[in-house]
Amino acid sequence: MATSGRQQPAWVAPRQPDGSIQLPPLSIWNSLTRSKTAFVPVNWESKVVKWYVCGPTVYNDAHLGHARNYVTTDIIRRIMRDFFGYKVNFVMNITDLDDKIILRGRQQHLLESFVSNNTSLNDTVLNTARAALQAYFTKNLPLVDSKAEPSAVRAEVVEQYKAILSGGSLDGGPVGDKEAKVKMHVNTVQIAAKAIESAETNSIMINPFFSEIQDILLPYLDAKYGSSVDADDHSIFTKLTQMYEARFMEDMRALNCLDPDEITRVTEYGQQIVDFVKKIQDNGFAYVTSDGSVYFDIKAFEAAQNHYARLEPWNRNDFDLIADGEGALTKETSEKRSKPDFALWKSSKPGEPSWPSPWGRGRPGWHIECSAMASDKLGGQMDIHSGGIDLAFPHHDNELAQSEAYWTEKNKACDHQWVNYFMHMGHLSIQGSKMSKSLKNFITIREALSRGEWTQRGLRIVFLLGNWKDGIEITDDMIKAGSAWEDKVNNFFIKAKDIVENYSHTNGGVQLNGFSVSARDVHQARNEPSAAEHELAHALDKAQKELYGALCDSFNTPLAMATISELISVFNGLDKSGLSATSVGSTARWITSLINIFGLNGSASPEDETIGWSGVSIPEVAKPYVYPLATVRDELRRKARSVEGLLAHDLEIVKQLETLTKGDAQKEGGPYAKVADNFAKDISALKNSASLSKDVLQLCDRLRNVDLWDQGIYLEDRDGNQPALVRPVTKELVAARQEKEEKDRQKQKAKDDSQKEAAAKADQGRQSHMEMFRTPEYSAWDEDGVPTKDLDGEELPKSRIKKLKKDWERQKKLHEKWVKANC
Repeated sequence: MATSGRQQPAWVAPRQPDGSIQLPPLSIWNSLTRSKTAFVPVNWESKVVKWYVCGPTVYNDAHLGHARNYVTTDIIRRIMRDFFGYKVNFVMNITDLDDKIILRGRQQHLLESFVSNNTSLNDTVLNTARAALQAYFTKNLPLVDSKAEPSAVRAEVVEQYKAILSGGSLDGGPVGDKEAKVKMHVNTVQIAAKAIESAETNSIMINPFFSEIQDILLPYLDAKYGSSVDADDHSIFTKLTQMYEARFMEDMRALNCLDPDEITRVTEYGQQIVDFVKKIQDNGFAYVTSDGSVYFDIKAFEAAQNHYARLEPWNRNDFDLIADGEGALTKETSEKRSKPDFALWKSSKPGEPSWPSPWGRGRPGWHIECSAMASDKLGGQMDIHSGGIDLAFPHHDNELAQSEAYWTEKNKACDHQWVNYFMHMGHLSIQGSKMSKSLKNFITIREALSRGEWTQRGLRIVFLLGNWKDGIEITDDMIKAGSAWEDKVNNFFIKAKDIVENYSHTNGGVQLNGFSVSARDVHQARNEPSAAEHELAHALDKAQKELYGALCDSFNTPLAMATISELISVFNGLDKSGLSATSVGSTARWITSLINIFGLNGSASPEDETIGWSGVSIPEVAKPYVYPLATVRDELRRKARSVEGLLAHDLEIVKQLETLTKGDAQKEGGPYAKVADNFAKDISALKNSASLSKDVLQLCDRLRNVDLWDQGIYLEDRDGNQPALVRPVTKELVAARQEKEEKDRQKQKAKDDSQKEAAAKADQGRQSHMEMFRTPEYSAWDEDGVPTKDLDGEELPKSRIKKLKKDWERQKKLHEKWVKANC
């Protein structure tokens, strides 16, 4: 039956578990209802979750928009598995055949052939480039004169599209993807036109030339020669897809995404897809056109009391979306029974790969691929189907329709939902447009990671701070929020590890080996928790309940992240001397387990008892050298800052470092052993110093600020007699140091400027006030040297003399001051 207006059809809740099974009270925002619905898996007895995700179309490198989709999906998958305890069977497809891949594979093949046949900038190359440029702007930028020469195109394209380039819209509505596409075309034309101009004057080499014009050359060559390509040679397409599939998987692992349990590929499902289409046809929901294509019959499907466009019925007549879903190589046919009908099987034209079928040689339609592969792996009903929000219509709506048409009987309504929960991940956008390969406004994952713009952890944190179903805009505020959360958690782990591993070296209480035994140790000895421990325990209990509720509420990770942050804030505000290693360890291990569940700590398991994530400890190879070195430094600083001060024999403590800096130990310790050795030698050399304490403190500061800092290690000195906190140098510390250095630089600059100004002012007094006006500008002066007549002997006006007198008085004071300072 047709779904009217914006109304979605009724959703049928899965079979509920009996009283013997207790499931988590999880609800999921379900695109099939546009509301939160209680999650019950089909196989609730075994807690198995069948999940299919639309994977990438592999014709280019994955970008940060893909990262948004797949990292967010990975987070939810981990929560389902590691937090709620479900057994997730996660299947992902690889689209290694569709119109985009055929075009890109064919275009690259033709370009490689053209380049190999033209090794110089000859007339053939230049004429082809000019024709390609004209064809490109005629199709994509129709306001430009189709006969414009390359030398005129660059200026004209800016003139014709200046409103769009200045931020305006094409139709007066909101600025979005259409405007972004115009800007992309303008940029492409300008780059290519400039390259052609340079080639005409022999001011560009051939390789850079082809690189600059390839975006206009690829569609031109394909339009002329695409149909002549031997498409039976599937390697033309598979060498492209295999390379980008491998790179996609590398990118996902670099982002710490778990591998799918199973991967399916379109090119490995040729016969299954044919069989799938044939059954839909046999069930009365598909028809064949004269060219051997097979289309889904929406009217017949709805006449059998089925529903089409379950996800977005309001878009069922959006023919731009429908055309985009059919692909760039698909031409509209008059044989379609209804305009929205979509291709299940496409007859292959010359230059397109093909497989045998009952209807002639052809290839799968885009939508049928996922239906056949998901049904093969997960059967007639699955729990979760997910993908990017841009796939909802028509791709996922068509998937649902054709799958239900397959899993029913002839001319009947499907008696069950193929998918119970549809989850759509929000876009990652930039400057108002979604990040997209087609808009060329993307940053690839490997570029972002290799350039240091993002880290695996930093990107995942940003996605966790946003709701999975909502769009995220890349802004400075978003980046700052992610960095602030990461820094806060990082500092918590460093402090918590210090308490757990060194809890007796704290402030308050009695002395032990020169350091303090804390109030918490006293409470611990008496078996009674301190007030701080009570408060931390209460905060932990509250956080655990709130976080459970947040994740049950459709994986509300923003609230979960805020809950973790609030718990850390409570910890930061407590008197650490009242906290035991046990209480801090419990809190830190709980936060660590969540960090591991969210995938923020590499392959670490949620059951791992280690506190913190990677990067909160110094390198293992450094520990045998740095920790003893820090202890020696602590003792030297403590005595140097005491009332008594250091004595020469106190320096003997550095002998404890000898075993670290001799023979094999020095070789194994590398730079860390060298730092310890140099420190010991420098300290020993001070035994005859007249200012021993001061000199030792300076060496201790140098060890902290230079020697160890250069090795990525920082000694954070603390109040009282607490030992220095040994920690890695983090970006937060680097930023703080850079900020301080900049403030110091500005302060020094202001001081230097002030001194220069004072010196210049003082230098002004060098000239005597009696001589300052004795210049050719005047012809007579009074007894003080103040001018009375100008050059021509005319008397100066009284107002002029009055002003000169003021200047004279000022210079007199300056000169007298200068004489006093220099005599």
